[in-house]
Amino acid sequence: MIPRYSRPEMVDIWSPESKFRIWFEIEAHACDALAELGVIPKEAAKTIWDKGNVATFDIDRIDEIERETKHDVIAFLTHLAEIVGPDARFVHQGMTSSDVLDTCFSVQLVKASDLLLADIAAPLSALTRRAFEPRDTVCLGRAHGIHAEPVTFGMNMAEAYAEFDRCRARLVNARAEIATCAISGAVGTFANIDPYVEEHVASAMGLIAEPVSTQVIPRDRHAMFFATLGVIASSIERVATEIRHLQRTEVLEAEEYFSKGQKGSSAMPHKRNPVLTENLTGLSRLVRMAVTPAMENVALWHERDISHSSVERMIGPDTTITLDFALVRLTNVIDKLLVYPERMAGNMNRLGGLVHSQRILLALTQAGSSREDAYRLVQRNAMKVWNSYQVSGDSEVDFLTELLGDEDVRKYLSEAEIRDRFDLGYHTKHVGTIFKRVFGES
Repeated sequence: MIPRYSRPEMVDIWSPESKFRIWFEIEAHACDALAELGVIPKEAAKTIWDKGNVATFDIDRIDEIERETKHDVIAFLTHLAEIVGPDARFVHQGMTSSDVLDTCFSVQLVKASDLLLADIAAPLSALTRRAFEPRDTVCLGRAHGIHAEPVTFGMNMAEAYAEFDRCRARLVNARAEIATCAISGAVGTFANIDPYVEEHVASAMGLIAEPVSTQVIPRDRHAMFFATLGVIASSIERVATEIRHLQRTEVLEAEEYFSKGQKGSSAMPHKRNPVLTENLTGLSRLVRMAVTPAMENVALWHERDISHSSVERMIGPDTTITLDFALVRLTNVIDKLLVYPERMAGNMNRLGGLVHSQRILLALTQAGSSREDAYRLVQRNAMKVWNSYQVSGDSEVDFLTELLGDEDVRKYLSEAEIRDRFDLGYHTKHVGTIFKRVFGES
């Protein structure tokens, strides 16, 4: 991933230095277990740890060896032998390359998951604060992008909190799904290595032993992991898209923070563009791009092939680095989001009270009108307001006034009954219940 969208903590997990250090630890822990079983001398296992622990693995040297061997694990083991000396012959006893590669990938994905879980905690905290601040600030709910009925901006933020809380739970499960170790040898039969070695390495690396690893860890685990990252990315995009819509000039109910000295356009000095949320939309697409290849990696030939390998070398770093960056950026956007309650109220009034149409419809049916007749009566008055809005952009016709002057409506409803249906508080009376469900308090 390019530095522009990367953070050093996540990048470090995927660096060659980190990868080779994990490879060494896997091999050294396996030697410890083999020494306990009496397969190799305990002194050899100690020498491997002592010399490998203080070594700085020479990436250029490993690459040089790989250019000749055309095999990355053999290149590493050859370089390790140069460091350890004669006792290196006891390294990799009974193991196959996938034991090292797959177990390392699990360790890297677990570490990445831990960073991502910390990342998700930050927007959840920001969303909690931003939900309670405007908990009862009334704004328009929109269906199909069209004015519908009143909601509150706090509910908007609470919805996002609940969504990312689900994302967190999914990622916890995905982390557990991916945290397995395979040290089972060629085709996974343990013919040349005792299952105890796998159990020992798994425990030492913070993993669990894979029940059946053939020669690789089953890729359905990885498919689930990357699918989870894709869902999280989709949730980021949903929130980003909501903010982008709210920042449109015609709406302008909320807006990304615009810092002093910031420029929105190279050509038009007046512009304040939603650049961060547009960026988040694009980054989310990149994360989701990995989901289909991860699914296709599940179907490997027999006990193993390496059609998955090139895919994972790319999607492992790219998706976790991108999502890590995106979650941090999302937190910043939410934390500094500018909210305009007056604009929310103004937009609601632009359609002359049409947001209350359902209440009038229901009142008419409860007063004895058929639903069909009630709908017709409400709609004919509503369309007068709508047509006026289309002409001027702000309705010069008032829905309440039209209803009060409609003799057919007045056959069913008194003036007081009609006016009562225009109470905004009616629409927000259960906000406390929703907040209690989401946050555990009202």
